[in-house]
Amino acid sequence: MSETSLNTQQVQQLDAEHHLHPFTNSGALNKKGARVIEKAQGVYLWDSEGNKLLDGMAGLWCVNMGYGRKELADVAYQQMQELPYYNTFFQTTHENAAQLAKEIASITPHDLNRIFFANSGSEAIDTILRLVRHYWAIEGKPYRNIIISRENAYHGSTLAGASLGGMGGMHAQGMPLVPGIEHIRQPYWYGEGGDMSEEEFGMACAQALEERILKVGPDNVAAFIGEPIQGAGGVIVPPANYWAEIQKICHKYDILLVADEVICGFGRTGKWFGSDTLNIKPDIISMAKGLSSGYLPIAAVAVGNRISDALIAHDDDFNHGYTYSGHPVSAAVALENIRLMKKENIIEYVGNDIGPYFQNALRERLGNHPLVGNIVGTGLIAGIALVKNKETKEFFADDIDIGTICRDHCFENGLIMRATGSRMVLSPPLVISRDEVDELIDKALLCFDLTLKSVS
Repeated sequence: MSETSLNTQQVQQLDAEHHLHPFTNSGALNKKGARVIEKAQGVYLWDSEGNKLLDGMAGLWCVNMGYGRKELADVAYQQMQELPYYNTFFQTTHENAAQLAKEIASITPHDLNRIFFANSGSEAIDTILRLVRHYWAIEGKPYRNIIISRENAYHGSTLAGASLGGMGGMHAQGMPLVPGIEHIRQPYWYGEGGDMSEEEFGMACAQALEERILKVGPDNVAAFIGEPIQGAGGVIVPPANYWAEIQKICHKYDILLVADEVICGFGRTGKWFGSDTLNIKPDIISMAKGLSSGYLPIAAVAVGNRISDALIAHDDDFNHGYTYSGHPVSAAVALENIRLMKKENIIEYVGNDIGPYFQNALRERLGNHPLVGNIVGTGLIAGIALVKNKETKEFFADDIDIGTICRDHCFENGLIMRATGSRMVLSPPLVISRDEVDELIDKALLCFDLTLKSVS
């Protein structure tokens, strides 16, 4: 901290007086005082009180290449000197946007060869909503405008993103929501499968899509959207047969399949995209977060040939875009980020080395804890269900916010682990080492013990 920097209390006071935080009870936070983060390196953060925190969430699922990557900072600085900004409207482009579009197209699954740039996952989802409906309109079927999503899905916090998502707390605010959106059950076998086998439950959840299609009329449905693995909903990994059945149903009724890859993309699951890991062949995908490792805001929508060919053939504008679509500095950082991932073999490291080590260590060391009912995940993403009774799968009553209790113990003991209801979720930087994984699990085990003591 420099001599002219504010101290912790001064920052907290300014924050309380002027800063409205996302997804936060502002009154409660202002009484407590926000944690002030000062610096970061690798997988660690330091706050203004000198506390060292292992970031088990890679920021917000995004700092895939870890903190302090000088290569990304240098590229941003150089690009700001050459071309700090210009838009991609009005038949204009620049080299970084064109090169990044080519680079993304080379690593996306299936035939996703055209790229539209945005600035956040939420904006990418808004783009998809408009693009899907526009596609069917230019195909002469404007009545195909219903999009089917899932309960407990997260697709961003703009009005369109919140509407497509299936989170009740978000739906309760900002009404009315965008019309023409339907929600079906989520594929959460451990919490909602009852006496069904995982395979039976996967089939039942997929059939819920067909049932809803038939209910609203197949000719009215534009698309189905889903995260390959639900992230903010608690890391819900679907049964192995789920996505294959979803794809069959979409194909049967000629419905576009949209994969929201904002969290799963760029190595999180051990492949470039979650769609690669789960063998999904989407017509269109959203991406953000890991695209630049969170160093600068950038997002993208990758579009398959079916949609892009129709857009190109249609003799009219697609009246949609953002001031910073394809921002030259953000694009430069994203290009360098992908280059670094390839140079350091990050996909192979997550898929074949650190990902399996992380998953095995979680199950071996945390699986027998009295609080832990279930652990799921792949690569470097995991969800842990906290239960009152692991034998009967009894969850804690609503008056015990077990996830928040555990999260607070984590913060107090040098670990950032996110709570989603009664589920704890982990998504560390992809560059985490085995020793750091061991440290993460040591801290998690301590915090689970403290949490159990708090509710005993």
